[in-house]
Amino acid sequence: MVPGEENQLVPKEIENAAEEPRVLCIIQDTTNSKTVNERITLNLPASTPLRKLFEDVANKVGYINGTFDLVWGNGINTADMAPLDHTSDKSLLDANFEPGKKNFLHLTDKDGEQPQILLEDSSAGDDSAHDRFIGPLPREGSVGSTSDYVSQNYSYSSILNKSETGYVGLVNQAMTCYLNSLLQTLFMTPEFRNALYKWEFEESEEDPVTSIPYQLQRLFVLLQTSKKRAIETTDVTRSFGWDSSEAWQQHDVQELCRVMFDALEQKWKQTEQADLINELYQGKLKDYVRCLECGYEGWRIDTYLDIPLVIRPYGSSQAFASVEEALHAFIQPEILDGPNQYFCERCKKKCDARKGLRFLHFPYLLTLQLKRFDFDYTTMHRIKLNDRMTFPEELDMSTFIDVEDEKSPQTESCTDSGAENEGSCHSDQMSNDFSNDDGVDEGICLESNSGTEKISKPGLEKNSLIYELFSVMVHSGSAAGGHYYACIKSFSDEQWYSFNDQHVSRITQEDIKKTHGGSSGSRGYYSSAFASSTNAYMLIYRLKDPARNAKFLEVDEYPEHIKNLVQRERELEEQEKRQREIERNTCKIKLFCLHPVKQVMMENKLEVHKDKALKEAVEMAYKMMDLEEVIPLDCCRLVKYDEFHDYLERSYEGEEDTPMGLLLGGVKSTYMFDLLLETRKPDQVFQSYKPGEVMVKVHVVDLKAESVAAPVTVRAYLNQTVTEFKQLISKAIHLPAETMRIVLERCYNDLRLLTVPSKTLKAEGFFRSNKVFVESSETLDYQMAFTDSHLWKLLDRHANTIRLFVLLPEQSPGSYSKRTAGQKAGGDSGNVDDDCERVKGPVGSLKSVEAILEESTEKLKSLSLQQQQDGDNGDSSKSTETSDFENIESPLNERDSSASVDNRELEQHIQTSDPENFQSEERSDSDVNNDRSTSSVDSDILSSSHSSDTLCNADNAQIPLANGLDSHSITSSRRTKANEGKKETWDTAEEDSGTDSEYDESGKSRGEIQYMYFKAEPYAADEGSGEGHKWLMVHVDKRITLAAFKQHLEPFVGVLSSHFKVFRVYASNQEFESVRLNETLSSFSDDNKITIRLGRALKKGEYRVKVYQLLVNEQEPCKFLLDAVFAKGMTVRQSKEELIPQLREQCGLELSIDRFRLRKKTWKNPGTVFLDYHIYEEDINISSNWEVFLEVLDGVEKMKSMSQLAVLSRRWRPSEMKLDPFQEVVLESSSVDELREKLSEISGIPLEDIEFAKGRGTFPCDISVLDIHQDLDWNPKVSTLNVWPLYICDDGAVIFYRDKTEELMELTDEQRNELMKKESSRLQKTGHRVTYSPRKEKALKIYLDGAPNKDLTQD
Repeated sequence: MVPGEENQLVPKEIENAAEEPRVLCIIQDTTNSKTVNERITLNLPASTPLRKLFEDVANKVGYINGTFDLVWGNGINTADMAPLDHTSDKSLLDANFEPGKKNFLHLTDKDGEQPQILLEDSSAGDDSAHDRFIGPLPREGSVGSTSDYVSQNYSYSSILNKSETGYVGLVNQAMTCYLNSLLQTLFMTPEFRNALYKWEFEESEEDPVTSIPYQLQRLFVLLQTSKKRAIETTDVTRSFGWDSSEAWQQHDVQELCRVMFDALEQKWKQTEQADLINELYQGKLKDYVRCLECGYEGWRIDTYLDIPLVIRPYGSSQAFASVEEALHAFIQPEILDGPNQYFCERCKKKCDARKGLRFLHFPYLLTLQLKRFDFDYTTMHRIKLNDRMTFPEELDMSTFIDVEDEKSPQTESCTDSGAENEGSCHSDQMSNDFSNDDGVDEGICLESNSGTEKISKPGLEKNSLIYELFSVMVHSGSAAGGHYYACIKSFSDEQWYSFNDQHVSRITQEDIKKTHGGSSGSRGYYSSAFASSTNAYMLIYRLKDPARNAKFLEVDEYPEHIKNLVQRERELEEQEKRQREIERNTCKIKLFCLHPVKQVMMENKLEVHKDKALKEAVEMAYKMMDLEEVIPLDCCRLVKYDEFHDYLERSYEGEEDTPMGLLLGGVKSTYMFDLLLETRKPDQVFQSYKPGEVMVKVHVVDLKAESVAAPVTVRAYLNQTVTEFKQLISKAIHLPAETMRIVLERCYNDLRLLTVPSKTLKAEGFFRSNKVFVESSETLDYQMAFTDSHLWKLLDRHANTIRLFVLLPEQSPGSYSKRTAGQKAGGDSGNVDDDCERVKGPVGSLKSVEAILEESTEKLKSLSLQQQQDGDNGDSSKSTETSDFENIESPLNERDSSASVDNRELEQHIQTSDPENFQSEERSDSDVNNDRSTSSVDSDILSSSHSSDTLCNADNAQIPLANGLDSHSITSSRRTKANEGKKETWDTAEEDSGTDSEYDESGKSRGEIQYMYFKAEPYAADEGSGEGHKWLMVHVDKRITLAAFKQHLEPFVGVLSSHFKVFRVYASNQEFESVRLNETLSSFSDDNKITIRLGRALKKGEYRVKVYQLLVNEQEPCKFLLDAVFAKGMTVRQSKEELIPQLREQCGLELSIDRFRLRKKTWKNPGTVFLDYHIYEEDINISSNWEVFLEVLDGVEKMKSMSQLAVLSRRWRPSEMKLDPFQEVVLESSSVDELREKLSEISGIPLEDIEFAKGRGTFPCDISVLDIHQDLDWNPKVSTLNVWPLYICDDGAVIFYRDKTEELMELTDEQRNELMKKESSRLQKTGHRVTYSPRKEKALKIYLDGAPNKDLTQD
């Protein structure tokens, strides 16, 4: 690097720079919203110091160096990252920057403060450094990010840093932008802020956590004194009684303003601030009606906190052009004539009259709400009106004041309601939102206050009614949702600022004008649809009155309690700053330790200060892993470890006093390595691990014992040859190198024999951590091809064997003996019979698991050898009566049989027996119709069954050795003669649906296919497993199919595999049945638990069905009865016949076939009634884990045809405030007239007085008796049931009906409250809400006691 003209570093010539690697740095400025999407790119030599990087970044972005941080930006939360040291002379390469790759950095605030802008002109510097930098993008022309929630053509001037604006932002919790806008407006209101500061919190009287005024005080103090860029509002929302879910609820800012003011008034009762809200925000108006004949006027006085202004008059396509025009429309009277005539008390008749509103008094702080949210009755949706409406910076309200005498000779006072329905003006033009407040507060008479507030002389009032705008709350978005932010004028410097959550920026008057809304061109009626969605929603004006206009309190003017609060908050902030500094200098890294006694790998997170020495970190890790009582401290050390590859990278000899920050390469959010707390025995010495070495775990294989020993770890170098590696291993395990065979396992089922002596380990595929198998016997096995050798077969078995724990059921008497009933004598079947004879018999004579294992091993081995010979002689014309698949040579047929007996290993082909034996016991009528045929396996596939190519990556590919071969392994030309002429159907969808059968078309077990390793031995029963249960520990090849695995378990369960089910046990002891018999056990892993339960397994075309009883008039209408099996092609009546004995035995239900029905079940809703002649799969769709309702009938089944419709009716009796039980109504059509006739027939209500409504929600469509009369859509104007809004197209719909002449019971308040409690309790027990709404927005509430769950009767 050489100095440039402006004393800056510029690149050397390209030919010189090419000799040194370069580092590409991409920096993202995250300190403000306008630069968050921009990138600054630097391409620097790798030797560049970190401090030079900071200088270059500062020069480019125009910040003062040292006022910002750079942290790694690799997609992880930057809040958890430690910043780079801006004073370090460490090179980029030493600071872990990677040459030739993109290094992403984030430019962030330093200590919570925004960077300071370099004020001097730096254009010359930019020019001279132009070749070094690529970027950044021009800020002026950049489109605002989506987080700004502004349209693309709407942008503010450049955002200034916090030190210049002097204001602090508020963090958006999730959707609390509406809250932030209001809080900033209140904070920028001098009169409100000063009054809040004067209020003193008494900790002895109230909990500070739930005190809303106190938390507002704290927030305002932080907004005024904090050095942070933005502060949290969680303490304020917690004082509202809100939980974290409230942060995800978006509300209206005007609604929040009213609710918050109500809460403050309640909290401030009997204090100096009791009338603060009314004094600042409350005005008065007169609601009058004047007779046009005699001049008589009736009126009442109401109060308001804000004035809602209509954007567009009802029915009009033209919006009001300005706020002044909307105000005139607000007080414009309407004429009551024709049918709307007013009854005059003086004239004693109905007369034409004038009705309207008059403003009597305007508040000091005038709030105008622009009603931009409306309801479109055409689309029946809420909409937002984006029309343009201008508003002045100064508003003269004198033209809107009522200057008439309040008491004229022709006027009589009708009412003076004071603050009745506070905020509601009782005008048709007013928002309905304001008329829902039922609370009546005491009125506050402001006429008695000061002369400026009292309406006396028109001239005096006019002079004092000039208002200046100081807050515009802007909404950007639609009626469905959007974003709020506030534009506020500071009374300190008369400058406008934008408070957009955590971003505060200076803006101009032109920016305020852009919030008027609308578009540049005129589009007529649809102008609002094409206008900008960013526009003003609430305006706050302050009266220009020098006598009342206040200034913000200075620090020396603070009350004593505020000074103390400021001091406390500063101390807390300093404490947080110190804690952040500690966090920034703390190394956080994963720590592992293999427990020296338990031999279990433990994991934790080591957090150590960067200046702590290695020996101190070892002591911390030692205590963290609870090894004090296990081994001494000097038997532990920390080493660099790669947990993913299980690789020890290096040890730290002689560096016990080195700081951890230096050893770990600095403080980082994530490390590319871990630490291992290594332990040794007192008489051992730690091995030295050097960088560059590879770790090899060596397993010694004993071919005679067929065992694989535990690993011995050795370390080698990648440049060593295979010969040198053999010598190294020979020294470690004391085996001769001359006859040594080394097999490298590169990945699962990828075994490579190292045969080239001069080849290096790197060329053979060694990496950081490796596993090898070593065998050094003098047998002739090494002369065979590796894939045919005994060694390969043993390693293949070792790689694919898993250990499972199987819980056996209580033995059932003689179940297994049924298998021999239909078997033919002689041949292989005779051998199986002998085996089965040992197992069958009553429970008392059943042999133990150990005996079964001992006695069955030899028979099964001889059976295996005999079947192997038969399989070798098979050809393509072999009948399916012999086997579905060709047998496969046992890879362990040379093994010593005595060793097998000693180990009690069940290693054999699946037992093959005559398929007719299975047919006689297991076949059903539906099996005859099954048209799928199964071919034998192509011989060329089987001939290569033991090649490494076939078995590698067994988890990701089809295994030719496994059952259920895919279509690529099937040779359709090799159909057997028995299957000739059959239609071929490969219905893979059916198999995917979980209906795999253990038996194919000929009735033969699908599991009879091949050799797979299986070894079972007794296992000590767990506590609480139950008497009569036994455990097996099974070692099994995970490539075995579930069908074959079940057949291996037959001798231990005591019944046929078709008569028990396999359940896989997951976490929390959850059990799920494994039903896909043609799938392998590849999804199982070591030490998985399996539970065996007795019960018939599914055949092809069968489905397990859960049967629930429908009890329409019970509190819980859905009751589980039993599990049943339905078959494809079965009629509903046949399934009912099979259910009758099961219902009698299992449920105690004695039913006749014509006294119950089956019907569709969707969640808890009853659906289609199944008729007896319906056929499953043809008329009724059926699937695995299907659910149906069983409904007991009171009489004969009325449903005879699918054209009929069965609905459940329930009468509502308003005079008694109760609901009758359900009654079923069967309709011949979907006619509403027929429904009315049927309801009239069962109830006795005259046809013309019948009113009905459809129930809502889940059956039984419960609804409170307090709401049913008005909440349901009674008497819809339709002629058929299958149209909107009913949409009744299926059985099971709920219909409520009533007599329209029946009057609703009059309830006292006490009766209503009592009934409400009963209904609330009843509906909560049934899981239903007290009131129902298809889409109800959550109401905005502030809970004064901080406990939102106190009022259970309100929604």
